Amino acid sequence: MTESAGTRAFVIDRPDGRADGDGWEENYTELPGGAGVSLILESTTQEGVGPRLHLHPYAETFIIRRGSATFTVADEQVEAHAGQILVVPAETPHKFRTGPGGYEALHIHANSTFETIWLE
Repeated sequence: MTESAGTRAFVIDRPDGRADGDGWEENYTELPGGAGVSLILESTTQEGVGPRLHLHPYAETFIIRRGSATFTVADEQVEAHAGQILVVPAETPHKFRTGPGGYEALHIHANSTFETIWLE
């Protein structure tokens, strides 16, 4: 991580040293500069994978960049695909399973650290 001279901007490089966005999987918490969010960069070519049912005391936003996933949000099934943004409200049980060809997304947690309550 580097701080730009005079701007107080922080640049965080990929841990693997690559200079592209392909296949980037990483978790980021306690970001510098008071960002107040934590991030999950998810990328898989596998179908049918994803976290088990859980919730957070804050909202989680999914920006889907490639592929698709079937989300369970409370008692609703949501088919989400590349080019969509899905927002799960705080305290709402949710999980997802990736679709054919996998899934790539940015998950934004509205908290500086991850707080997860696993329900299954």
